[in-house]
Amino acid sequence: MLKKRIFIIISALIIILAVISFFLLRGTSSPKDLSQIEEDGVLHIVTDYNPAGYYVSGDTIAGFNHDLIQLLKSRIPFEIEILLESSLDKSIDGLKKGKYDVMARNIPVTSELRTSLRFTEPVAQNRQVLIQRKKEYNDGAEPLRSHLNLAKKTLYVPQNSPAILRIRNLSHEIGDTIFVKEDPIYGQEQLAMMVAAKEIDYAVCDEIVAARVARSIPEIDYSTLIGFTHLEAWAVSEKSPVLLDSLNVWIKEVKKTREYARIYKKYYK
Repeated sequence: MLKKRIFIIISALIIILAVISFFLLRGTSSPKDLSQIEEDGVLHIVTDYNPAGYYVSGDTIAGFNHDLIQLLKSRIPFEIEILLESSLDKSIDGLKKGKYDVMARNIPVTSELRTSLRFTEPVAQNRQVLIQRKKEYNDGAEPLRSHLNLAKKTLYVPQNSPAILRIRNLSHEIGDTIFVKEDPIYGQEQLAMMVAAKEIDYAVCDEIVAARVARSIPEIDYSTLIGFTHLEAWAVSEKSPVLLDSLNVWIKEVKKTREYARIYKKYYK
């Protein structure tokens, strides 16, 4: 009887150790390339919750990247799993650790990010704009139109936003300090709403996000550009070169279709 109990205890310990080892190995996985993804049968794509990524509209799911992923499904020969992550840093970290295979966040293609990521064929063009209140909602004060007037102003952005680099460059261009406040909690839409509610005075976000917010919140003005038109693309790990090549082929193919033109017009025009 005692031997039987010892055997059961040892067996249970072995099972527990096996389970722990399994999850530890999963947490330390590395980026996969196309052949490994084909073996798994699932492509894990991470995007963010906003009009450029993924959002719920009534009883439907929408978003530029969501719709583009649906369009790509006819060309991608395996299942697609869409995962949501608001933090750009966590998305990049998940890409490097193999948690995600593709980052479908429309981020500017910059030399700074090229050092750690491999960008796909551009999927869109966008601009960064200043979110401020219209005159009639701002005690009669006119919205800022000159970049020179941004001196000593505080601009709010989501934490680790790609807009930070552009604001720093703009600060050098005007020869004065522009303060940047990174918000660790809220995304672009929420910051735009905070401007409208007079909780903050200025924020910077993508034009596509600003346009959608302005449709339901008339208080905000987004006519002042912060940056030039820039290309935006998806990204993969530098350890996934074959996946990158395949994605580029698929994206180039869908960009020639009427469906892509319709999706692009829906969100960016």
